Amino acid sequence: LRLVVVVVLVVLRFLIHSSTMALLRFVCFITLLSVVAGQQAGSQKDNKHPPLSMSTCSAGGQCTSEDHSIVLDSNWMWTHKKGSSQNCYTGDEWDKSLCPDPATCASNCALDGGDYEDTYGVSTDGATISLKFVTKGQYGSNVGSRTYLMDTDESSYKMFKLKNREFTFDVDDSQLPCGLNGALYFVEMDADGGMSKYPGNAAGAKYGTGYCDAQCPHDIKFINGEANILNWTTSPTDPNSGTGAWGTCCTEMDIWESNSISQAVTPHPCTVEGQTKCVGTQCGDGNERYQGVCDKDGSDFNPYRCGDKTFYGPGSSFALDSTQPMTVVTRFHTVDGTDTGDLHHIERLYMQNGKVIPTRTVTICGQTFNTLSDNFTSVQKKCFNDTNDFAVKGGMKKVGDALDNGMVLVMSLWADYAVHMLWLDSDYPTDRPSTQPGVSRGTCATTSGDPSTIINNNPDATVKYMNIKFGPIGSTIPSGPSPPGPPSPAPPTPAAPVCADSTPPCNTCAACCHSYIPPGADCAKCVQENC
Repeated sequence: LRLVVVVVLVVLRFLIHSSTMALLRFVCFITLLSVVAGQQAGSQKDNKHPPLSMSTCSAGGQCTSEDHSIVLDSNWMWTHKKGSSQNCYTGDEWDKSLCPDPATCASNCALDGGDYEDTYGVSTDGATISLKFVTKGQYGSNVGSRTYLMDTDESSYKMFKLKNREFTFDVDDSQLPCGLNGALYFVEMDADGGMSKYPGNAAGAKYGTGYCDAQCPHDIKFINGEANILNWTTSPTDPNSGTGAWGTCCTEMDIWESNSISQAVTPHPCTVEGQTKCVGTQCGDGNERYQGVCDKDGSDFNPYRCGDKTFYGPGSSFALDSTQPMTVVTRFHTVDGTDTGDLHHIERLYMQNGKVIPTRTVTICGQTFNTLSDNFTSVQKKCFNDTNDFAVKGGMKKVGDALDNGMVLVMSLWADYAVHMLWLDSDYPTDRPSTQPGVSRGTCATTSGDPSTIINNNPDATVKYMNIKFGPIGSTIPSGPSPPGPPSPAPPTPAAPVCADSTPPCNTCAACCHSYIPPGADCAKCVQENC
């Protein structure tokens, strides 16, 4: 690329003093360069996006259906020589004749989709998307999938701005055993998949490009329009994957990470804005985990991990029965109840069998919480003996900034080749006693979750996401509570106001009071200092 730049500058200097015809030839030369140097869009398969509808709701609760579609992540797509059936990538290896360096590889190789259901186990029906874990196709088996919601133009991703809004969907996790993760979440990807930023990316959102998350994954085949082949190392456990020198980072908002045993909501702030390629320490790999640009741990609210062991699970003995579909509502409250205010806390409630089920209050080291906030994170991290990288990376404020910029909806199903999803549904870390606060995250055995075992025993495991809705707080479910209004000034001499779980006797800033201090405590100081 440096050579091309030098040549172009020399030629341009010459052409300044040359004829118009010579200048036109130079423009054609530059255009040709931009055409041939890029991650290509293929044409050998039909890249038809399966339709998926969602609803946008207004403050009065009126919801309007919209016709959208989904696209598969480019990592799953067939990567082959442009105009040929020769693979650029087979199993977990690159073809070195087509991919001697990142830029040449991107110019030689194209992406092609295919039959979503028969090849990838992805199907849609109206407002429902189904993701099957293992699908045996003509050319081999596909394991897991990651999909994105497209905008109505089908050339860009649907962008969600979540502050002072709620996001609602129905989910059926009943078939997901220990070790699987039906994950629905948001990431700060570019709406066009990075196509306008990076000339090397000629495929864009239509072909599922531009992925990033707070783990700064190294297994993404193309990053910023170039192949991630430098220092490519095949995975010792996953026969279809490997890692390159580059990672791709961005803020991540995990709405729902779940199987039939455990579930969690987890924001992950990053210090960078938008999708960012990382190298070395920036990526936060291994012993440099807390030196990278993203909070890989996040601030997780897993009811079981927080001590509520009867809230979610399989069977009628749980408040939420994971053997049945349920509605999941996530609300993003700002400090002042406006769209422009900083993100203050995240609230979660559910519906099942026509009943609204709020998150139950949990007690962590003597303090009670039923929402996710900076204070919840601080108390939980200290109590669980975890590093509070969430605060270091900017906390709720930084997550809110990403929500302002707009985020892409991801719907996926995956297995964990690294630590077998123990961090979600078992005891983790395994070198700590399970009796230590925060170690036990679910009832799965520490020997569970091996992807090869799940592939053999549960190939048909399927997650369904249904009836996506988005709108102002209180708009997406019947008789949803109204959003809190802006806080009133604290009275100079409060008449013994106290916090309680069932009623908001703090007549000023009840939400703040609930977030900062336990029930029964005087909240006047809380209101004065934090509202």
